[in-house]
Amino acid sequence: MCSVCGCGGSDHKHERDHDHGHDHGQDTARTHARRDSSGDLPRFTHAPGLSVRRMVQVEQDLLAQNQGYADRNRHSFEGRRVFTLNLMSSPGSGKTTLLVRTIEAMRAAGAVAVIEGDQQTDRDARRIGETGVPVHQINTGRGCHLDAHGVGHACAKLPIADHGTLFIENVGNLVCPAGFDLGEARRVVVLSVTEGEDKPLKYPDMFRAADAMILNKVDLLPYVEFDVDACCAHARSINPRLATLTVSATRGDGLWEWLAWLAAERARWERGCGPVSGAADG
Repeated sequence: MCSVCGCGGSDHKHERDHDHGHDHGQDTARTHARRDSSGDLPRFTHAPGLSVRRMVQVEQDLLAQNQGYADRNRHSFEGRRVFTLNLMSSPGSGKTTLLVRTIEAMRAAGAVAVIEGDQQTDRDARRIGETGVPVHQINTGRGCHLDAHGVGHACAKLPIADHGTLFIENVGNLVCPAGFDLGEARRVVVLSVTEGEDKPLKYPDMFRAADAMILNKVDLLPYVEFDVDACCAHARSINPRLATLTVSATRGDGLWEWLAWLAAERARWERGCGPVSGAADG
């Protein structure tokens, strides 16, 4: 088991993948060290035999490697004016359904491509492919998030039009994806009303890292105990700049507000990109 986040990979595999440039969708960066009652010393870890110092070094190395790949991705996206969004959520929040509705609504507004991240299967990629847009599947195995290297490889295989939009649907997880920059322009966390309004308090890193929170499945509000105002207040207590949107991806409620946010954020992003380079490679 990996000492960094317990994803099932080994520390040696993480280092080997980074050193030699292999696909490393299982790379992770979370240190899990329990401490004794004094709060100072490690009592046990998720990787017996590795010291906490070694685990911290592995974490730092992985994040530094990932950041280098993310910076390259971002430079390419900005040079080609590809507006890139990282969609994150827990499993079952409805982000694939939301993505399908978004693609259908954006069809006339410009080219769209999608990178799909899941541990196993290409079910969501096939759903996205039915809309007619280019899509590339990344399966991470036991890995709990996408990383920038894997995204860069996917972009090399995916026909992404200059001045288009790239959606990256991350692996369903409210922890690990928050720590890994993919080179995206904006991060969006999708939370459904079936999950409980306290999720921003329980998983603050995810909501702190996001630019927007989409509260999905609002059509189910009559049937669940969920306080929309409390949820939004919790999220803004973690991240005061967070935009909050309420949506029903199945019924279409709030879809135009979401599309308007996308258009406004794209315009804001483009103003800060500098001259178009005309580069065509990812």
